Amino acid sequence: MIRIGITGLGFMGMMHYLSYQNIKDAKVTAICEVLPERRTGDWTKIKGNFGPQGTQTDLTGINTYAELPQLLADPNVDLVDICLPPGAHAAAAVAAFNAGKHVLSEKPIALKIADADVMVAAAEKNKKLFFVGHVLPFFTAYAFVYDALKTNKYGALLGGHFNRVISDPVWLKNFYDMNFIGGPLLDLHIHDAHFIRLLFGMPKSVQSVGRLRGEVPEYFSTQFIFGNPALVVTSNSGCIFQQGRPFMANYEVHFEKATLLSDGTVLTEDGKVEQMQLPDLDEIGVFTNELTEVINSVKADRPSAILGGQLARDALAIALKEMESVQKQRAVAV
Repeated sequence: MIRIGITGLGFMGMMHYLSYQNIKDAKVTAICEVLPERRTGDWTKIKGNFGPQGTQTDLTGINTYAELPQLLADPNVDLVDICLPPGAHAAAAVAAFNAGKHVLSEKPIALKIADADVMVAAAEKNKKLFFVGHVLPFFTAYAFVYDALKTNKYGALLGGHFNRVISDPVWLKNFYDMNFIGGPLLDLHIHDAHFIRLLFGMPKSVQSVGRLRGEVPEYFSTQFIFGNPALVVTSNSGCIFQQGRPFMANYEVHFEKATLLSDGTVLTEDGKVEQMQLPDLDEIGVFTNELTEVINSVKADRPSAILGGQLARDALAIALKEMESVQKQRAVAV
């Protein structure tokens, strides 16, 4: 049984808590939260832009703490699950590693590459496992592509295009603050940056064009340049002003023998159009699959090929280079 301590009971902390209830080898034994009502189980004010709204929750048998050092001193915690704002990830993760705990941190790994490097180094120094919650590969449409890559079902990858666009989240304070959220670059596009890194490896450079809000990209398109010039990989992401724009995310990924679309369509080399019936998972199911990967990795004492800290660090590096490219209006080396 892997014993988990969650720090930060916002929407993601709640989603992780609910998902752990579906994993037989996982048990939430501790919670750290600054708001006293949430430490008593009153989660009724917790909500996000997807998934369930919070309810009154029975926390019987779970140790509750107001400060992180209290949770880190709890001997009944094996894994610290960090669901704090991104700017707080690094300090919390390093403290947890130094306390002898494994760490799962929500995405993005951090807002600055130096902080990400410190986190990865602390995990290595303390010989602890480090996971970053990039859930995208566990959505069925994206797992479909990743499985095709691993099995070589359609031959080698040739490239792809990835979209992820929302209406401007005017309800979020400090959304464009690079010390707090980092705008759509680090809150939204980081998903595709991570998935592109997972599929294609690390690009040599990026060429991005876009609109800036101050120094932060608001809407942008990127060409990823790899050592293999045959790889053609692009993305489009950001916010638009029209509030009628629902959240939109899709892809088209090219293999040698087929093109895969995010709705399950497979365009085969013999001219056929096949429609795959992808499993239908709700948000709790997706996060359950993600956290099952974490728990199985801890049980086996092995890193995750999908959720590793170095991979998340690379995704952050790619995204920050995209921002630099938009600002300088030219290609920049990664």
